[in-house]
Amino acid sequence: MKKILSIFLFATLGGGAALFINYLILKPTAFENSSKQQSQIRLADLTSSAGTIDFRAAAEQTVHAVVHIKTKFTSQQTYYDPFQGFFGGGSGMQIVPKEQESSGSGVIISNDGYIVTNFHVVQNAEKIEVTLNDKRTYEAELVGTDPNTDLAVLRVEEKGLPFIAYGNSDDVKVGEWVLAVGNPFNLTSTVTAGIVSAKARNINIISGNGSGSGAVESFIQTDAAVNPGNSGGALVNTLGQLVGINSAIATSTGSFSGYSFAVPVNLVRKVVVDLVEFGTVQRGYLGINIKDVDAQLVKEQKLGKLNGVYVVGVLADGAAASAGLDGGDVIIKVGEIFVNNVSELQEQVNNFRPGDKVVVTYVRDSKEKIVNVILKNKNNGAELLKKEDKSMDVESLGAVFETIAPEDMKRLNISNGLRVSKLGSGKLRNSGIREGFIITSVDKNKVSSPDELKKILDNKKGGILIEGLYPNGSRAYYAFGM
Repeated sequence: MKKILSIFLFATLGGGAALFINYLILKPTAFENSSKQQSQIRLADLTSSAGTIDFRAAAEQTVHAVVHIKTKFTSQQTYYDPFQGFFGGGSGMQIVPKEQESSGSGVIISNDGYIVTNFHVVQNAEKIEVTLNDKRTYEAELVGTDPNTDLAVLRVEEKGLPFIAYGNSDDVKVGEWVLAVGNPFNLTSTVTAGIVSAKARNINIISGNGSGSGAVESFIQTDAAVNPGNSGGALVNTLGQLVGINSAIATSTGSFSGYSFAVPVNLVRKVVVDLVEFGTVQRGYLGINIKDVDAQLVKEQKLGKLNGVYVVGVLADGAAASAGLDGGDVIIKVGEIFVNNVSELQEQVNNFRPGDKVVVTYVRDSKEKIVNVILKNKNNGAELLKKEDKSMDVESLGAVFETIAPEDMKRLNISNGLRVSKLGSGKLRNSGIREGFIITSVDKNKVSSPDELKKILDNKKGGILIEGLYPNGSRAYYAFGM
């Protein structure tokens, strides 16, 4: 019995000693591996291939180049005048001008005062005021606008201004960190961060604002917080380079709800150069009718692959037709850039001017082909277009006028006037004026004949105020832009 107990005791002590030695030997190894694993997780979370993510430098070098834009414009306000309505025998509805203000953001793109913003920020503006981050204020000149991309260029008379250098929006990747810099809710320059959620988004917001079929939408979508007032502000990468101009938000409340959209900077740069150099955008056209490739189209047309942009048809004598492209072809590349939907193709083509040679890669009968296309302008010519004259004239009003008979002037208690006898499409109809309206003054200048009206409107630019009355004596005021 003693022998058995002795063996058991030695066995227990030996086992305990073995466990203790094993613990001493293996514990440091296990701790070291655990440390390495935690370290790897932390590094993956906090660093990128460019090193530790730090937005401070990008914010510091961009926040001073984003400006606050305030515009003033005149709109019409309708109210009921009981004296005109009940005692005057008329409808009593009066339309009077009301001065209003709007605001947004802009990005300084050169040290001599050129600023890019959204077209909708300065639309119908009669006065544009720009405030820098250091509180300096300037009155800005409107250099040009492009409603089809929702962009506009301003300039202030100043030198040595801070500006943001252009990046390359083709290099922007989904998942990449970006900053949105702007002036939301009239606050001074504000910086928010997010990632690129998608590229080449078409949300039909530009065409919905009346820009028509020429609208170009290929937005960079981000989840960086953008709110009212951010429009026209900067979307920058972590190097502080401009990669987009913030233009819209997806929201049901009017405030940020998760996604915002920016015009890609490569398109911005092209539009800016054209507006500064030519006064109008020199937009190249392929002359094709296109649609996205989807599973149904692949099956119907036996395309084989779900990529590229399908050519439904080509314009006779257009750029694509002249180069040999035809309906049924699938365009897969413009230059060196792959295109996989209509928005991507539009974005790439709009980086070129009429007369430019563009290399287009397409697929026909399952064979890949390459062709040089000489782009044309909207009139199907290869030459650059001249700036359209935006001066106000009688023809642009879209109306026929007649003088007022003396007895009508006496009855209405007026000493002058010009009647709108017939209305077609034009600025008068768009502003709300109806047939029969009698114009008594334009910008406080009395009007009695078409010649007097033409003299006032010749070379007129900016806002205009028309005063007058209807045959029932109801007075009204209308204001509209060039």
